[in-house]
Amino acid sequence: MAAKAQYHTHQKEELAAYLRSVPGRHVTAADICAHFQSIGNPIGTATVYRQLERMVREGKVNKYIIDAGSPACFAYAGENVHCEEGVCFHCKCERCGRLIHMRCEELEGIGQHLKDHHHFVLNPMRTVFYGVCEECLLKEDEESEV
Repeated sequence: MAAKAQYHTHQKEELAAYLRSVPGRHVTAADICAHFQSIGNPIGTATVYRQLERMVREGKVNKYIIDAGSPACFAYAGENVHCEEGVCFHCKCERCGRLIHMRCEELEGIGQHLKDHHHFVLNPMRTVFYGVCEECLLKEDEESEV
């Protein structure tokens, strides 16, 4: 039994090390499984989810559920690498699905306006703006030139 607990602790440490190595980036459980598969150290999907949920409960990882059509995303939070003071908005590209963290004082001002004038408290960690990312716009421009 002790060997099993140590095995899972080792996997949890490997998972935490991977998440620390991609600061500020959102990854899915599938991304994580693919990473470990690519380095010859596969970890089962159920184990990844179990460890991620444990790390979310511990406050080491943030979990984002952007919409019903997208898998949950996770980002390392243990050292506040992703957004200062918890004020972070998100942009989701409607073409490639990329999720982008964004800290913006002007948007924080909108949140304050909503609170002061409309008695509504915005949750920036759950606020998502939909549009097209710069990379997809560049690809679109290149394709239209051909």
